[in-house]
Amino acid sequence: MSNTSSKILIITESLDVNANSAAKGRLAFIHSFKAAGFNPEVYHFTQKNIEIDNVKNTAIHESKFNLMYLLSRLHRLIHRWLKLDIGNISSSVFGFSFGFFNDRNSIYKAIKHIDINHYNMVWTFSQGSSFRSHAALLKLPEWHNKWFAFVHDPYPHHLYPRPYNYIEYGYKKKRYFFMDITKKAYKVVFPSLLLKEWMESYYVEIKDKSLIIPHPLVINKTQPENIPEYFDLNKFNILHAGNLLNLRDPAPLIEAYKQFLNINPEAKQDSALLFIGKKSVFQEYLNKMQNEIPQLYISNGYEDFGKVYNMQQQTSINVILEAKSEISPFLPGKFPHCVAANKPIVLIGPYYSECKRLLGKDYPYLIDFNEVDKLSNVIADLYKVWKNKPNNLKLNRPDLLHYLSVDYSKSILLNEKKGNS
Repeated sequence: MSNTSSKILIITESLDVNANSAAKGRLAFIHSFKAAGFNPEVYHFTQKNIEIDNVKNTAIHESKFNLMYLLSRLHRLIHRWLKLDIGNISSSVFGFSFGFFNDRNSIYKAIKHIDINHYNMVWTFSQGSSFRSHAALLKLPEWHNKWFAFVHDPYPHHLYPRPYNYIEYGYKKKRYFFMDITKKAYKVVFPSLLLKEWMESYYVEIKDKSLIIPHPLVINKTQPENIPEYFDLNKFNILHAGNLLNLRDPAPLIEAYKQFLNINPEAKQDSALLFIGKKSVFQEYLNKMQNEIPQLYISNGYEDFGKVYNMQQQTSINVILEAKSEISPFLPGKFPHCVAANKPIVLIGPYYSECKRLLGKDYPYLIDFNEVDKLSNVIADLYKVWKNKPNNLKLNRPDLLHYLSVDYSKSILLNEKKGNS
């Protein structure tokens, strides 16, 4: 890197913020690079045009009418008509689905003509457990000495911490695939120190080539007019924004809130607990509790990102609910949004947690899954502050604002430049 105007080529998957949560984090990185004085150029596999302010970007389209495309469509038709999932067979034999290979080839075809000498760095981002953009980069060895491979979750899926216990078809080939990434990328970038340490225990190559750059905080302008009617700004609102997934059990929070209402009946008139996100395995329980607790609101599905962000900034308390596990090495994409809101964060999670590490062991609102009484008391204490001195209901963590800032991530990359000069 010659200076802060270094050109960064970014290869990523979806940038549609209303289609998946990963896109929010990817856009945050792009805006962060731009704000830091770098010059990002983006190729994305969103399958539609996306506008990014002052950033050149190109949509990569799916290649069609080739063998992998036809096999992937045949797979879909067989699954739809015969209810047979031949993807399990292809994954067992080849490690991945035909759709994965076609998407990888589509990305590779779109970027292989690029002269990498015009760029100082090339970054790959993916979503979920796909890593298609990373797979495309493996086919371009002349790019590897500039390749920053961003890794957001453990991979393959069987490397997730317990009690996750899902083992994918073709897991051995996926493991070798990811090992190839760790060997050939110039740097492997993680948003979380605990995730880096977790993955390093499986892939030793990571040890000497890793960077920790958290999901950057890009402050968006809050628009109070873009807040749903069900969100009453005059109430003491406790907000959980995000999908619950299989192991993010909402019961401790709901039971604590129910207990809080029983002890503080006046709060029935001026408080609310809201869960915003897609339907989950807990839907039956949530519907049952919604009938019992009128103050409980459960969204009908995914809400527009702009509305969710505005609610996060205007709520009284933001809740981060982690999976019921022994360790949570993940840094949730919404963590920067919650920090930006400058409202108390109530964190429900295991003893070993990246969020807990960042908030600090002395942070007063760290709750274990079985601490319903403690959680109820925390809600009561924060409610009293809201009633008497609402302006004091603040997170007030300039250290976290700095850690998630553009300046911090810029300093990491500039230090990397010095080390490589």
